[in-house]
Amino acid sequence: MKFLVVDDSPTMRRIVINALKRLGYTEFIEAEDGKDALAKLHVEPVDFVITDWNMPNMSGLDFVKAVRSNDRFSNLPILMVTTRGMKEDVLDALKARVNNYVIKPFTPQVLKEKIEQVLEAIS
Repeated sequence: MKFLVVDDSPTMRRIVINALKRLGYTEFIEAEDGKDALAKLHVEPVDFVITDWNMPNMSGLDFVKAVRSNDRFSNLPILMVTTRGMKEDVLDALKARVNNYVIKPFTPQVLKEKIEQVLEAIS
């Protein structure tokens, strides 16, 4: 399974990728914002997206909306990992059709559980 990890912080991308490696995943593409991620999504096959919300150029929420507006990616699993924990933020993300939501900081175990929940729900 290939993951697209989207975050403007190289450190945060590394944390997410290291957590995924501990869970046994080995294929990753990185993007530094939604615009970069959208471009990569159109040229590289991806099985699962993990995206931050707060990023320059194109936010994670705008990225999710752009992905969901394209029929080709309408069923692509998307997990939002963000510091935004307000109820309204979670609802906005769910309205944009993210599959699940993780609030930073998180443990590898929480990431694992959220990924498994998404995969179970779409299978």
